[in-house]
Amino acid sequence: MMQSLYTASTGMLGMQTQIDTTANNIANVNTIGFKKSRAEFADLMYHVMEYAGTSTSDATKSPTGIEVGLGVRPTAINKIFSEGSLKQTDNQLDLAITGGGFFKMALPDGTEVYSRNGAFKVDSNGTVVNSDGYTLTPEVVIPPDATSVSIGMDGTVSVVQPGQTGATQIGQITTTSFINPAGLHAMGDNLYLPTDSSGQPVEGTPGLSGLGVLKQGFVELSNVELVVELTDLITGQRAYDSNSKVITTSDEMLQTTNSLKR
Repeated sequence: MMQSLYTASTGMLGMQTQIDTTANNIANVNTIGFKKSRAEFADLMYHVMEYAGTSTSDATKSPTGIEVGLGVRPTAINKIFSEGSLKQTDNQLDLAITGGGFFKMALPDGTEVYSRNGAFKVDSNGTVVNSDGYTLTPEVVIPPDATSVSIGMDGTVSVVQPGQTGATQIGQITTTSFINPAGLHAMGDNLYLPTDSSGQPVEGTPGLSGLGVLKQGFVELSNVELVVELTDLITGQRAYDSNSKVITTSDEMLQTTNSLKR
């Protein structure tokens, strides 16, 4: 059986992975805080028919050898944590991180998760939560009679209440960094979980220790670039088509061989 049939099939499967990754990027082009992914590949093992350096005579050696590749395999789907554009919303609870870092939130079971999505709201108790009701950590509670909320670049939360001439500090928002953000586990809903590859979370004050500062009244948009993604989509489709043509050609060659007569 011709090896090219199996080699081309690995190429088709690889391009399918790339197109699936690209499709997810395009689908989330308007998702706040979304980080695009990139499929990465490596060639498979080689069928060695002759090693380089094999003696071809008493005085000569083969300069290159004969090695036939057996295809391609996906090695990683890498999250790209480049910063997205900022969009002004004028919502006093919307926050964007300019620079590195993640917001920390707590799931109902107490699990700590991390996100770049800073579109926050308040629940019935005045607690600052995300769109799914997960509590921002450290917890910040907005008084019900607060007339305005101010969040500083360093995460300081202050409110103005009736009868007061100045603002009162009521909380402090911190952000968290990881030595390898690409190693975080994406669990959906713009949330990430730490893994052994991401390293331990390092919590700190925004603007210090390499952490980005906060921008109140802004949200961070997706870092997906449609022009790049559409180009990758076309490239992946053409590569998929080319691999399918290899299979068709190999099949025609086998058909020719089978039709030979003595």
